Amino acid sequence: MPVYSVSHVENVRICVIMVGLPARGKSLIAQKIVRYLLWLSIKAKCFNVGSYRRQLAGDTAITAEFFNPDNRDGWSVRVEAVNRATEDMMRWFAEENGVVGIIDATNLTKQRRSDLLKLCRENLIEPIFLESWCDDQDLILQNIADVKTTSPDYVDVDPAVATDDFLSRISQYERNYQTLNVADDEDLTFIKLVNVGSQIIVNRIESYLESRIVYYVMNLHIKPRSIWLLRHGESEYNLTGQIGGDSNLSERGWRYAKKLPEIVLKSLGEEHEHTNLTVWTSTLKRTQQTASFLPYQKKLEWKALDELDAGECDGMTYEEIEQQFPEDFKARDDNKYEYRYRGGESYRDIVIRLEPIIMELERQENILIITHQAVLRCLYAYFMNVPQEESPWMSIPLHTLIKLEPRAYLTLVSRIKADIPAVSTYKEKGTSQLGELASEVSNSRDLILNSLQASV
Repeated sequence: MPVYSVSHVENVRICVIMVGLPARGKSLIAQKIVRYLLWLSIKAKCFNVGSYRRQLAGDTAITAEFFNPDNRDGWSVRVEAVNRATEDMMRWFAEENGVVGIIDATNLTKQRRSDLLKLCRENLIEPIFLESWCDDQDLILQNIADVKTTSPDYVDVDPAVATDDFLSRISQYERNYQTLNVADDEDLTFIKLVNVGSQIIVNRIESYLESRIVYYVMNLHIKPRSIWLLRHGESEYNLTGQIGGDSNLSERGWRYAKKLPEIVLKSLGEEHEHTNLTVWTSTLKRTQQTASFLPYQKKLEWKALDELDAGECDGMTYEEIEQQFPEDFKARDDNKYEYRYRGGESYRDIVIRLEPIIMELERQENILIITHQAVLRCLYAYFMNVPQEESPWMSIPLHTLIKLEPRAYLTLVSRIKADIPAVSTYKEKGTSQLGELASEVSNSRDLILNSLQASV
């Protein structure tokens, strides 16, 4: 059963229409909304007009002049891109029972917004405009630096040339920009973010689902930041194959804890070595022991970060569970995301209790989270948009630091594997034995050796 089904949100279908000049974080915001809603089992999809424009333009070099309002060829391609994006979105609503569609484009003029409003109304879809307005030049330049390194428009382009061209592109768009305001747009449902949330204007929010989106967006910031995720060091229960519990670290787990400050510093890099991280742990001993040697002053414990509650199976091995509860053992393998331990939790339950963590994470800048395998899978799935049915089967090995860097078009991932051995706690489907298959071990090793991984 989804956390929020269409019936739970008053049968409302919503189209979020992004508004704003380039380099205002619109694509990042749009992608974040989609990931958040999918994570909550609400069917959502983003339709990025720039992707359609690149397909239509083919091998044509796209420079700032392409976006000149007087460039008839460029204008026709851009209009066609919008038309195709909206047609695909309407088809998605009709054929795939979509709930929240996002049109990611500039949508700068009142006429363009009026056309989209009319299209939505005719199809019984509620439009909500989301504008990111910004005149903070430092922030704009930061966003340009992000775009020029991750946007498909600037592949293999010299960074200085890309920056100049992008600034020229913004100038072309500014010629026709008409911002949203309460006086002129009082009948529209809209959210206006001013300078990345320093001021937020909300107008005519009427449905439950709209309010959920507003609440999420109000907690967002689009400044560059990193999030570090890691499991606690190897524990005594890990050595015996028991699940749950509140055991201490093993001898190798303590060695990892002592080496962790050096590993984190390596991940930070010399230019950020003085970054003052905030460390979050669960309330369980093994995470707090893992964090005990980190030099950062701010350390917070979160009950929501505690490991999945195994209920009656707490402290048992998978072999014991298979012997004593064979039907439960099979049911969990058949649908690991939905299965709830007797008197315990499911992965879906973890997602629900993690929602406040996600909201707080989106408000913060640089956070280091030390938590547990199931919780880490759910957090990783949120940031990397991993399908729910796949998330409980992801390999998240011990003694591996994962760094996530959310960007406008992708999330950069890097991993540092410590040279301190640890057991594998991964359980394959259909077996009670711990340890990954050779192919899985190889895949994990490849992920670690590849210092940079991208996911759109």
